[in-house]
Amino acid sequence: WFSGDDVYMANENERQEYVLNENGIIFVGNARYIEARGWYYGQFQDLLNICLTMLDLSLYYRQDPAMDVSRRGDPKYVGRVISSMINGNDNDNGVLLGKWQGSFHSHENPSRWDGSVVILQKWRQDNYKPVQYGQCWVFAGVMCTVLRCLGIPTRLVSNFNSAHDVDRNLSIDKYYDSSGRSLNISKDSTWDYHVWNESWFIRPDLGRSYNGWQVLDATPQEQSKG
Repeated sequence: WFSGDDVYMANENERQEYVLNENGIIFVGNARYIEARGWYYGQFQDLLNICLTMLDLSLYYRQDPAMDVSRRGDPKYVGRVISSMINGNDNDNGVLLGKWQGSFHSHENPSRWDGSVVILQKWRQDNYKPVQYGQCWVFAGVMCTVLRCLGIPTRLVSNFNSAHDVDRNLSIDKYYDSSGRSLNISKDSTWDYHVWNESWFIRPDLGRSYNGWQVLDATPQEQSKG
């Protein structure tokens, strides 16, 4: 609400939706059949201490506590720390492990989650061991909760026929032999859908034209810049 803050959002309707709303819809499925899932963010439940503990468990804090704490007023820094901590792929006591194939009988099937609060509470109850399991919409839903809880306006974005480029050449590569037969050697792929987050804050490091919605993705895919 404060106009001098990096996360100031002037539009009252947007504040109601992206800061205060505890309920939302996540769109999943495929381009021909889009499904709407209800999700309870619950950012105003008893989660603040959990979210602050998440910052203290991060590799950023462990490597340089003084530097980390000094940057917690910077939403782009906090967003990067939280996007790393939502998944447990970095041996950093992250919140969720991802699983896309095989059996889920011994743990929770990702499709059964319908809110963030129970996941975050289970993470705390299990002494900050990653909860099993999550997929992209679960990572995004939990990330939205944590960032809203910490005061950063955040929303979810769903994309269908979502290109997944693994070698950073900004294309989906397909290979064929001299007879025109497809060769299954490319690691690039196109997913039915993918869900990530956007958070609202200014970018003094990039200039005013970059102020506004900033992309963050907590789903463990490729490491950012290594």
